[in-house]
Amino acid sequence: MIENKRNEFPALFEKRNGKYPIYFDNACMTLKPKPVIDAILEYYMKFPACGGEGRSAHWFSHEINKRIEKSRETIAKFIGAKSEKEIVFIRNTTEGINIVANGYPWKKGDKVLTTTKEHNSNLYPWKDLEKKGLIEYYYLPFKGDYTFDLEGFEKTLKEKGITFVSMGITSNLDGYTIPFREITKIAHKYGAKVMFDGAQYIPHNEIDVTKDDIDFLSFSIHKMCGPSGIGVLYGKYDLLKEIAPFIKGGGMISDTFLDKDPIYLDPPHRFEAGLQDYAGMIGAGKAAEYLMEIGLKNIAHYEEGLNTYLDEKLKALPTYGEEFSIIGPSSPEKRSGITTLIFNRSGMVYLDDGSPKIGIASLLDAWENIMVRSGEFCVNAWFNFYKISREREKVRASLYFYNTKEEVDIFVSSIQKIVSLPEYKMLPKVKEG
Repeated sequence: MIENKRNEFPALFEKRNGKYPIYFDNACMTLKPKPVIDAILEYYMKFPACGGEGRSAHWFSHEINKRIEKSRETIAKFIGAKSEKEIVFIRNTTEGINIVANGYPWKKGDKVLTTTKEHNSNLYPWKDLEKKGLIEYYYLPFKGDYTFDLEGFEKTLKEKGITFVSMGITSNLDGYTIPFREITKIAHKYGAKVMFDGAQYIPHNEIDVTKDDIDFLSFSIHKMCGPSGIGVLYGKYDLLKEIAPFIKGGGMISDTFLDKDPIYLDPPHRFEAGLQDYAGMIGAGKAAEYLMEIGLKNIAHYEEGLNTYLDEKLKALPTYGEEFSIIGPSSPEKRSGITTLIFNRSGMVYLDDGSPKIGIASLLDAWENIMVRSGEFCVNAWFNFYKISREREKVRASLYFYNTKEEVDIFVSSIQKIVSLPEYKMLPKVKEG
């Protein structure tokens, strides 16, 4: 069934230089299937008007609101929320974390704990609060094998008096998934609230926020076959009511006055100020529905098998360990669908026309239409913490259920071809078009 789904992604059949794309940048953004595209187009073709709470009363608006509420209900089912009122539509994971960080009723002495491997989106909101004197900030290093230190976590909670925990469930750096259910239990044991960045976990695995007793969860729809510019903030309803709105304006207020405070709507609408991305909200529900039809367990199983295949192929190369290695746990089963390579030299080569140096990711794209991510993946603090040189090139291949072993083979052979080149070797100019 999963193999047949590949045909529903139009972008996979666009050709350049006579070759199809090999899309290995899914940790950044996934491609969009036709059912999701159709749901978005329906909005723009049939009722491209104003929706939202307390706005227009015409039938276009009714059609929009009907679909938005269905989408909210679908997302609630997708993550196991008690009610659609616990589902706030936002722009992305980053916005959800910022809404909680800036609206939570912080008290003197509150202390927030993250890990050393957080995306910038789950680092700087807390560092900013620390700078303002609203919280004390702490971080927990991982163990030497890149896995989570549960014993150290509980010790930190107990000794530091941590009151709020915010962590990424699955790392966008190496694909490792922390034991978030155990983390939640331990945090609650010491009276701490928990928030999770689910951007890299939600598109690939089942979750039940009610059963798992999660306080807050933020994730992006563009990483789960949905439109860009739309995300979800989940919060227990009573906790959402305690959050002060971060963005204020139309659509989130019941009444306003010139001489006293406004009356805000109840969650989720109090966090959805202004005209919204209605097509995105509709597409979000369709994306969740699409993944549920495939089955998150099926997706996780397929990705694990494909990533294991990639791991075996890479480690069989004669240059593995000498020219490059893999960041993260040694077992591919612990890295979800992500494999991040770090090279022992800059990885940069010159073109024969005197152009500036070109990196490995650019060569993969130019030669075989292979799309990967390079750089430090918005986890710069981790590289700085471990003093890993910026000169060493890093390449992240992130897989999804529409990728294949044939694509993996082309990627691996291309890596071997590149690392076998002498450093700064003059290469022929790659022709585009």
